[in-house]
Amino acid sequence: MTLEGDSNDYFGKGLSGGTLAVFPPRQATFVAEDNIIIGNVALYGATGGEAYVGGRAGERFAVRNSGALTVVEGVGAHGCEYMTGGAVVVLGRTGRNFAAGMSGGVAFVFDEGGVFPVQCNAQMVGLEALEDADDLELVKTLVTRHARHTSSRVAERILDDWTNAVRLFVKVMPRDYKRVLTAQKLAAAEGRTPEFSELVASA
Repeated sequence: MTLEGDSNDYFGKGLSGGTLAVFPPRQATFVAEDNIIIGNVALYGATGGEAYVGGRAGERFAVRNSGALTVVEGVGAHGCEYMTGGAVVVLGRTGRNFAAGMSGGVAFVFDEGGVFPVQCNAQMVGLEALEDADDLELVKTLVTRHARHTSSRVAERILDDWTNAVRLFVKVMPRDYKRVLTAQKLAAAEGRTPEFSELVASA
């Protein structure tokens, strides 16, 4: 579904497949990335599919997301709250308390101003650089799709200067989730199933 305009609260609630794209009217004169284009609690409880938002979202974006892939150009407070899966790319500012209760999935925040760490709730997550090859491929692919679906100027600017832009991304990774993935990867390399103790060991 492609929406040229804006949306109220609960955009993409329970999304389980397909692709959503929303962007300002072609004749709009305002700067998309500086304005809220969808309301609060977007992608609440989403389990799959993709969503591309050519503008900012309100509060509680991707709360309880467990599988959707999405790109947005900024979010209000409590973004990715209680998220358990999927991937979120934020090409702009976030509000306070980002990633509170986030136990799975991953988020990537384009932090040009270097202020994101103050906005993030680090109780359950760690902040890392965007360096892993798989992460780089995922983020570039999603930003490219975002540009195609929304004609985003922010996405195009980032892609045009990709080598430098990647240095400004912050990866938000739940610590327990990372430990489980690391244990699974190690066990797979050794041709075995990970032990329960490896999955629940203290970080």
